[in-house]
Amino acid sequence: MKKTILITGASSGIGKETTLYFAKNNWNVIATMISIELAEDLATTPNVFCYELDVTSSDSITKAKDKILNNHKTIDVVLNNAGLGYRSFVELSEDNKIDNIVNVNWLGAVKVCRAFIPVFREQDFGQFITISSIAGLVNLPLGSFYHSTKQAVESFSECMAYELLDFNISVSTVQFGNAPTSFQANVTKCTATEIDSYNKLMDKVTAILHKKTKKNTNLTPIITKTLLHIAENPKKNFKRYTIGFDANFMSFIRRLLGYKLFNSLIRKSVLGHF
Repeated sequence: MKKTILITGASSGIGKETTLYFAKNNWNVIATMISIELAEDLATTPNVFCYELDVTSSDSITKAKDKILNNHKTIDVVLNNAGLGYRSFVELSEDNKIDNIVNVNWLGAVKVCRAFIPVFREQDFGQFITISSIAGLVNLPLGSFYHSTKQAVESFSECMAYELLDFNISVSTVQFGNAPTSFQANVTKCTATEIDSYNKLMDKVTAILHKKTKKNTNLTPIITKTLLHIAENPKKNFKRYTIGFDANFMSFIRRLLGYKLFNSLIRKSVLGHF
């Protein structure tokens, strides 16, 4: 019997690649996205079923959930993948952009989990996998907003896992670095300013991230393969998965050095401050 996974933010990037990979491996994939017009080729892909779902809207989630449950008897896994980036200095940040990243990256995962916990409880099984990031492990320049939402996802998931132990519901998070998808190109950035220090730092950090993204040519298939392994092997207790050299290296260095020395390393290597 085919298992079924629901994926948010499935129209592009890691969400789309994961949708295609699971479908190819004989899973039914409920591919959700903010607008059904974004479905494109997914709508005609075998084993893929597309639904409109805006993770920032409880009403949209409820409507999508009702339609999905009418068509699918069980859901084995919910993959919280929907996410976006916002690279800005705190001084130059804008309310609507802060609200947007918090609503998508953190509250979106919260609302989707809240909606599908009753489904999993009734089934007496289920698994929540939430895409975090290397940003959920370490703090880097210009990450005030993206990093804080990913660390919030980590804390939320770990806390929620305790609540769900009695219901055979698995909870895990997945962190990785910059995969070669459209994500970095779509990151919202604050505009240039008359503050020269800010402009130089934005250019430097952006260049570093794009360089890392280009180097990680084999990361996407590693991510999709690992996600399938996680989905097919749910753990009873909360588990945090780290994928790829960048994420594993940063995690190791952060643990090894402690926050003071790690902070000093980042100041020297990225900012040129000693």
